[in-house]
Amino acid sequence: QVQLAESGGGSVQAGGSLQLSCAASVTSSRSPFTFYSMGWYHQPPGKERELVAVIASDGATNYADSVKGRFTISRDNAKGTLFLQMNSLKPEDTGVYICNEKRDLGAGVRGSYWGQGTQVTVSS
Repeated sequence: QVQLAESGGGSVQAGGSLQLSCAASVTSSRSPFTFYSMGWYHQPPGKERELVAVIASDGATNYADSVKGRFTISRDNAKGTLFLQMNSLKPEDTGVYICNEKRDLGAGVRGSYWGQGTQVTVSS
């Protein structure tokens, strides 16, 4: 089982910065899960969740076009903590940011785990 807890959200003015954190805690009575990827999703009010940044087990990263050059995803592998550095924030970045982790469970089966989200509000 993977438990995710986001923090770092808040209210900022356009052009400001925030750093989000996602603390991942893995508990299992069996063999440890194998990390596959970790990502941040953005859910604007009234809209569906959208992946904005992801980091894979090999360290490769990918970003949605809307945040390229502004957001940076990173992971502290030792602590299992995911970060999202958000710079040059825009009002359209407003919404709930949700942490996601995928882990290999064996035999090609992959588990997906979600945090509860942290609110980001960017004022113009």
